[in-house]
Amino acid sequence: QVQLVESGGGLVQAGGSLRLSCAASALTFSRYAMGWFRQAPGKEREFVAEIRWSGSSTYYADSVMGRFTISRDNAKNTVYLQMNSLKPEDTAVYYCAAGFSGGSSSFGYAYWGQGTQVTVSS
Repeated sequence: QVQLVESGGGLVQAGGSLRLSCAASALTFSRYAMGWFRQAPGKEREFVAEIRWSGSSTYYADSVMGRFTISRDNAKNTVYLQMNSLKPEDTAVYYCAAGFSGGSSSFGYAYWGQGTQVTVSS
């Protein structure tokens, strides 16, 4: 059974940093595009970042470009999201996802983690 388990969320002040991790099991991790999405209260889930299977290509939402960095370690079956210069509007539950298609739509991902809460105080 495929599992994606996020960790690293928490409470941080505006301007601070957090690093999220997502550990995958029971899938051939290196074959999948990995994405991070987030959902704030009362809002739809939105794309944050994607990294292709090799790690050579990354994509970001405009709202996080230059502040967030996605990376992966295929030997550890883990994808990371380094978040710097955090803003209160980054507050959300962050989800990692795995899929062959990838992209900025949730339809490109077959597997999802349970989410980790990130709260940025002003």
